[in-house]
Parts: sequence; structure tokens; C-alpha cells
Amino acid sequence: MEFTYGIDDRPRPASLLIFGLQWLAVSVPLILITGGVVAALQTEGSVVPYLQKLFLLVALVLLAQIYLGHRLPLVLGPATVLLIGILASIGAGFPAINASLVIGGLLLAGIAATGLFEYIKRLFTPRVIAVVLMLIGFTLAPTILNFITDGGGTVPPAQTFLFALAFALILFVASGLLKGIWKSTLALWAIIFGTLSYIVLFGPVPLPPEGTAMLALPPGLLAPLALPDAGVFAAFLICFLALAVNDLGSIQSVGGLLGADKMGERTNRGVTITGLGNVAAGLSGVIGPVNFSLSPGVIAATGCASRFALVPAGIALALMALSPLAIGGLASIPGPVIGVVLAYVMASQIAAGLMLGQESGAVRTFNEGLIIGIPLLLGTLVAFLPAVVAAGFPALVRPLITNGFVVGIVVALVLEHLVYRRRPEDSG
Repeated sequence: MEFTYGIDDRPRPASLLIFGLQWLAVSVPLILITGGVVAALQTEGSVVPYLQKLFLLVALVLLAQIYLGHRLPLVLGPATVLLIGILASIGAGFPAINASLVIGGLLLAGIAATGLFEYIKRLFTPRVIAVVLMLIGFTLAPTILNFITDGGGTVPPAQTFLFALAFALILFVASGLLKGIWKSTLALWAIIFGTLSYIVLFGPVPLPPEGTAMLALPPGLLAPLALPDAGVFAAFLICFLALAVNDLGSIQSVGGLLGADKMGERTNRGVTITGLGNVAAGLSGVIGPVNFSLSPGVIAATGCASRFALVPAGIALALMALSPLAIGGLASIPGPVIGVVLAYVMASQIAAGLMLGQESGAVRTFNEGLIIGIPLLLGTLVAFLPAVVAAGFPALVRPLITNGFVVGIVVALVLEHLVYRRRPEDSG
């Protein structure tokens, strides 16, 4: 495939700005959607400081990846797999969650830097990776449902649900019709037009309060930490294993597309920076970052494979982080719009899992189908577990048993490497 600019080429200033804006259009929705979910859980005061810190963290880690890490044109944002861990461990408190991110990030960085990551990769066969990709979407279904029925106390849930249903239909139709950069930035356009439609139908949304500063550093850059219990730590450890696989797949997909050299070194450096980025996320109290697998589509659409095209996007994200007014405006997006766009992103994640399963020949027998189907079903059931049932489990194991993603991954690993290990040809 021919590209206008190679990995290490530096586009002319005008072209650099245009390509940077296109990467920015891809990055902002990724940060807003996942970050907005976690920010909403921080009930003390405004969500603006949280999003400021998250925008700043993503900007700094992105620039570190471009110059020190994998050095590839890869977009970066909050890890949805960590969102699942946060939602399942919310009862332990954010200090314990923050500490889990710090410990998990240190372990990930250490394993990647020492080359031990090669051994862990063997656990994640194509079938297990397909389960990882699809489980993220299925186990976030309760969160998506909460968003699309959230009328902010002024709009009946039935009306917001009908709005979300119609909006989702339009969004998926547009996804099938659009091509190139328009499709790559569809999440951004969906947020803009979805918010405008919501305002037309249901009235204005809350805007940043009068007197919100145009420029200000995010307050509380250091977050409280508390030693997590064994259940919380084990749940996050599994989430970090899945995050590592996601990061690895994203780096290798772009490296393979561009024919990059020294991919072993690039991968180890990239995963190391991701781990250190999660350490910084835990210290600052925000969700950790990961490299996203949608980057090849953006590169193919723009014809620009230069890593330096992401530098303007990183700088713009940092500047946005320094403006409470800008972040406050972005945080005013209605819940149903966030829910629908999150559903669209998760549907893409599920599609990626199905494509991987097909391309790798992961499902050729009945038993191989069970290795994927059983974890998906169990993980989804656990995700919808009523709170009264979850409360009946001992506090030590609750973050594990009530985390649909963790349950699904553990079951997938057991089925793949123990139950059906010696009988892959058995069709039942």
C-alpha cells in the first residue's frame, strides 16, 4: 500500500496541521466517552477536573509513544477494559482503584521491559483474544443501558430510550454508507449532531456555570491511594492482561500494515510506555490509557503514515486540558448520546472479535465454538447480576465474582488450555 508520508517522514506544516486535526477528531470522542463514564462516578463536584486530568494524561502518553515508545502512528485513549474493572470495584473506593492501576501499570511495564511478555502472550490464543474483544462490549451493556435511559431528571426514560433507538439506527446506517476519513471520524460527528438533535427535541443541556475559567491547571493532580484487597487486585490483574493483549494487537496491526522494522523492540517499548502511563493514571486518579486498534483505518483513509502527524493532536489535547471552559462544554453532552456512541464503539469491538475468529480459523468445531460462546454468555449474565445478589458475596471475592469480564476471561482460559486442550478436533 502506497503512502504519501512514511513513518519517519515529516509532513509540511500545512499538511501536518490538517492530518493532526483529523487525528484529533478521532481522539476526542474516545476520551470523552470512556472518560465521561468514569467521571460521572466521581460524585463530588464537577466532572471537569477529572476530564482535564485525563486529557492531559492522554496527551503526554501519546507524545511519549511517538518519540520514545513504539514510534508508530497510533491513536491512544482510555482503556475500556479498565472501565469494566473500575465499575466492578467501585465499592472498594477510588483510592484502592487508583493503587490497583499503579501496581498493574508497574507490572505491565516491568514485564514488557524485561521481555517476559513473550511468555504471557502464549495464553492468549486467537480464540481467547476474540473472547476478550467481544466481552468488553457485552459486559458494558448495563452501563450503556443506564446512559440511554438517562434523561437528567427532566426527560422520561421511555422518551430517551426511543431517541437513543432512532439515533442508533441512523448512526449504524451512516457507518455502512460513509467511507474514508468521514467514517473514521463518525463518532465525532455523531456526538455533534446527536447533541443538537437532543437539544431540539428535549430542550437545552446544562452548560458550564458562569465564570468558568478559560485557562487553569487541573486541580488535585495527585490522587489518594489505598492498598487494594486481594479481590480488587486480582480483578485488575486480569484486566491488565487483557489490556496488554489489546496494546500488543494495536501495535502489531499498524506495524504490519506499514512494514515497520524492529517490531520486537517497538512492541516492548510501546507496552512499557503504556504501563508507565497507567502508573501515572493511578497517581493522578484517572482511567489508564491504551493504544487503539482503529488506527489502520485512519492511516488508510488519509494516506499519511507519519507518526509526527499525531504531534499536533497531542499538543491540542494538552491545550484543551488547560481550559476548564472547553472541557466543561464537552462534558455537557447528553447521556443518551454518550450511550449510543459507546454502543457504536462497542459494536465495532465485537465486529473486530468476530473478524479475528474468522480470519484465524478459531472456530472450526463445536467445542471451539463453546470456548467462545460459554464465556460470552456467562460474562453477560454476571454483568446484569442484580445488586442484591452481588451484595451477598463475601467482600474479598466480590470484585471477581461480580465482574463479568473477569469471569468470562477466566472461563475462556480454562476451556482453552485445560478442558478442550487435548481435544480441539472434538465436534461433540
